[in-house]
Amino acid sequence: MNDPHKDINQAANEAWRMPPKLFSARCAMCWFLCGLVVLTAASFWSLDLQWAKFLSVDALRKMGRFLGELMSPSTDSAFLLKVMRASFETLAMSALGTLLAAIAGILLALPASRTHAGDPAYWRTPTRLVLNALRSIPELVWAALLIIAAGLGPFAGTLALAMHTTGVLGRLFSEAVENAPAGPGFALRARGVAETRVFCYATLPQILPQLLSYTLYRWENNIRAAAVLGVVGGGGLGQMLAFHMGLFHMNETSSILIAMLLLVALVDALSYVARRVMQR
Repeated sequence: MNDPHKDINQAANEAWRMPPKLFSARCAMCWFLCGLVVLTAASFWSLDLQWAKFLSVDALRKMGRFLGELMSPSTDSAFLLKVMRASFETLAMSALGTLLAAIAGILLALPASRTHAGDPAYWRTPTRLVLNALRSIPELVWAALLIIAAGLGPFAGTLALAMHTTGVLGRLFSEAVENAPAGPGFALRARGVAETRVFCYATLPQILPQLLSYTLYRWENNIRAAAVLGVVGGGGLGQMLAFHMGLFHMNETSSILIAMLLLVALVDALSYVARRVMQR
């Protein structure tokens, strides 16, 4: 039988044991953190960061004057009506682009994932290469390419959002499929159920809240990206912003920026409410 006094003494010694050393030659994480510190220091050294010029009195005075000009937004009713229409256009671009990306993402996530240990997953590597290519190209580049085919306007911006977001959601969805608990799927496969039904009845119900959370998060990002796509002619608030900033119309620019802030706040609130509903 074990000696209870010995066990108590051993537990006391472990409780009062000194904490591990801050750095150990055998600690892989320690070397990894050291590498990050060296990389960060090299980044500061290699970049031409002109902090003195940025924080100079002249720079601060110019920035203050620019901000002061933005403090008087335009209240012209005809212009505000245009801003409202552009806001709805930006919201529609982000929503439709995210919806198309979610559909394409789940279709590409299935061949890009290994659903169980015995799955050969022949298409996993090529499909993941496609997803990497889609998300490695920024939305602005996609918009510039698609404008050539679709012309100026929201159609090219919507497709650009869908292309880039498909790569992002496809990779996230594939990771969710691979990390889903294997028990329910294994039970159905043991009874001879086809893979399509296994996904619909075992895998999808487990990962659906996660997929919706990813989609809502990307919608929040796309509402900001949709506003930026207008700079290259993608329509919406971004196109108005590029036009009025180029002409130094500060009053109109201020109104457009306020509309962007309100639109982002609205989408954030809708996303928050949707997440709370899913958690019930």
